[in-house]
Amino acid sequence: RRGPRADMVPEIAAAVGFVSGLLRTRGCVSEQQLQVFSGALREALTEHYKHHWFPEKPFKGSGYRCIRINHKMDPIISKAARQIGLSLPQLYQLLPSELTLWVDPYEVSYRIGEDGSICVLYEAAAKAPSTYGMLTCKNQMMLGRTSPSKNYIMTVSS
Repeated sequence: RRGPRADMVPEIAAAVGFVSGLLRTRGCVSEQQLQVFSGALREALTEHYKHHWFPEKPFKGSGYRCIRINHKMDPIISKAARQIGLSLPQLYQLLPSELTLWVDPYEVSYRIGEDGSICVLYEAAAKAPSTYGMLTCKNQMMLGRTSPSKNYIMTVSS
């Protein structure tokens, strides 16, 4: 029987992919710059989390691992951005002014805005049975929180 997974590779990959994706959507950063940024952010997070990763108690140290932008840039993001020559003012233009990214063993989730809903980016199958009745953003969309388009036709086969 294997114990809990000690590496943080999928969690950090999900967090890095998310932040890089936010930069990519603005179109001001080249793919080459994004690769350098992603590598720098991955290294910085791995180093930062090294002694603060507890797969047996996933929420222990959660505050320490949280990446936060609230009108103040998270130092880990700004450090990785400096590697590709992005200044703080540029980062503030490219990223949401309110972003919280939780990187925990088996789950990575984020919230944009103080009152935004929490969306799960990554969830490991090996996690204990879910104690949240929380819907991911994707599930909410699939449940049809948005009204169907006008030409929506429901067919019933007999």
